[in-house]
Amino acid sequence: MTNKKHILVTGANGQLGMELKAIASTYPQYHFLFSTKEELPIEDADAVKKYFAQQQIDFCINCAAYTAVDKAETEKEQAFLINGTAVGELASVCKLNNTQLIHISTDYVFNGEACTPYKETDPTSPISIYGESKLKGEQLALLNDPSSIIIRTSWLYSSYGNNFVKTMFRLMAERESINVVNDQWGCPTNAEDLAETIMKMIEKIEQGKKRDKKEDATIFHFCNDGKISWFDFATTIKELIHSNCEIRPIPSSAYQTAAKRPAYSVLDTRKVKRVFDIHTKDWKASLKFFILKLSMDTFPGRFFGQ
Repeated sequence: MTNKKHILVTGANGQLGMELKAIASTYPQYHFLFSTKEELPIEDADAVKKYFAQQQIDFCINCAAYTAVDKAETEKEQAFLINGTAVGELASVCKLNNTQLIHISTDYVFNGEACTPYKETDPTSPISIYGESKLKGEQLALLNDPSSIIIRTSWLYSSYGNNFVKTMFRLMAERESINVVNDQWGCPTNAEDLAETIMKMIEKIEQGKKRDKKEDATIFHFCNDGKISWFDFATTIKELIHSNCEIRPIPSSAYQTAAKRPAYSVLDTRKVKRVFDIHTKDWKASLKFFILKLSMDTFPGRFFGQ
C-alpha cells in the first residue's frame, strides 16, 4: 500500500476530471487525489505549494482550466491567470517536487488555416483569447519544467458538464429544427477515451518507456479518429438517438460568436500512438458507445425504443 504512486487530478469536477474519477477504481496500483477548483485553485500559488508540501505526488494531471471561450474575450486577465500563469507556477512546483506534470491543452492554439491534420511541431497561432491563454500555459509549463507533458485535445464531450453532445440531446428534445455550422472541421474526443489514454501513458512511463529524444516529445495530440464538421456531428447524434429534429447546415458567418473558432482543427495523433503504443477509436464508434451507455440513465425511453 505504501508503495502506491500518488496521482493528483486538478479541476476534478470538470469533464475530464470526472471521467478520471470514474475509472480510478480500475487502477488500484495508484492512489488518486482529486481536487476541485474550490479545494485547490491552481491560480493560488501559495495554496499549490502548500498542498504539494503536505502530499507525496508522483503525477499531476492538470485538468483545471478557464474554458469559457467567448467570455475570455472580455475576461482576458482571468483567462491568462488560470490558463497561463497558474500552469507555469504549477510546473515549477512539479519540478521542485519531482512530479511528472501532464497538462491538458487544446486545438485552439492553431489558427485553423491548415488543410491537413496538425502535427505537434506545426506553428501555433491562436485566433482567440482562450487559445492565446492556453498556448501561454503550454509555453510556461515547458519553460519551467521541460519534462512536462502537454496533451492537446479537441471537441471534448462527456456525460459530465456542458458540451456539444449534451446540448444536442437537449435541443433535439425541445425543438423541431436546429441550425448547426457546417464549415468548421475537427474531430470529437470522448473524455473517457482521453482519460484511459492518460492512464496508459502513466503506466508506460512507470514501465520505463522512453520518450523520443529526437524530437519535441513532450507535446502530444489526442482525439478520436476522423474528420467531421459540427453539422456532421449533430447529424450523427440525431441518427443514433432516433430524433425527428431537422438539422439545418449554416455557415459560421450566420452564427456569430464573441471568439473566433478555427475553421480547421483536425489533430494528427500519430505521435502519441507511436511513442506510447496508444490505439485511438473511430469517432463515430466511440460516440455510439457513449450514447448507448448514457441513454438508460439520462434519457430513459425518450429516444431509444424497441
